[in-house]
Amino acid sequence: MAQQLEPIRYRFYEIIENTRDNDLIGAVVNKVIIVLICLNIISIIAESFDNLNSNVLFILRIFEYLSVAVFTLEYLVRLWTAPDRFPAAKHPYLKYIFSPMAILDMLAIAPFYLPLLIRFDLRFLRVLRLFRLLRVFKLNRYSDSLNLIGRVIKKEKSKLLMTGFVIIVMIILASSVMYYFENAVQPDKFPNIIATLWWAISTLTTVGYGDVFPITYIGKFLSSIFAILGVGLVALPSGIICTGMINEINEDEHKTEKEKEEQVVICPHCGKLVKLRGNTATLRTAENKENH
Repeated sequence: MAQQLEPIRYRFYEIIENTRDNDLIGAVVNKVIIVLICLNIISIIAESFDNLNSNVLFILRIFEYLSVAVFTLEYLVRLWTAPDRFPAAKHPYLKYIFSPMAILDMLAIAPFYLPLLIRFDLRFLRVLRLFRLLRVFKLNRYSDSLNLIGRVIKKEKSKLLMTGFVIIVMIILASSVMYYFENAVQPDKFPNIIATLWWAISTLTTVGYGDVFPITYIGKFLSSIFAILGVGLVALPSGIICTGMINEINEDEHKTEKEKEEQVVICPHCGKLVKLRGNTATLRTAENKENH
């Protein structure tokens, strides 16, 4: 029975992952889920208004039920097709359950089911419902642009980690120095180094809310230096990601052009592999040429 279901399961895998070219069903399913995710975000925003009438609230509630049903079905189908997604895995179902995207899918629907199983305080329940916003990250699975950002971050991970470490060191250094010079004159604004972190972050990012600022001459001087350093330092991760995205886009375009220039097909006459270059077919061996 399980073997008989394998072709059906693989077909569901093709649909849910949209792996087959020109697959109308897969394309429609993917577009429906994308639209549903976007409408969910709009629905969450709409629910934040207090003056909604009962009819609108009823529609939003029905839409939430429908969305949870679709997302639950999607999760179950992906779980069922785990052996096709991870054919070499010893425990494909467990591998899928603990994969990042599967955890994200579960967190996106959990706020609906948990209150049915466990009683929560109303305030905590409202916080729990905020997890529905995680549904927007499901778009990463269906969007080439978001996939591009993910690939860039993965490739540039070491550079981003190094830059992040330097930024953290700079924030701690700025907080420690400013606490030393400003604590005596502003104990309420700079009570300790941890509290001073807020000033350091807002200064290094050049936000400068103005709620906390130095008043001593040495404090103002050091604050100016840290602000100038922050302009270049905090912008480094953005530069790394932008450079990585440009390189990734150029690589994708190069691969696409190469695939167009050179394709390998099966000759309908002799069954041999034929390499296509532009509009000219070149047989790989002299034997193939003779057969033609």
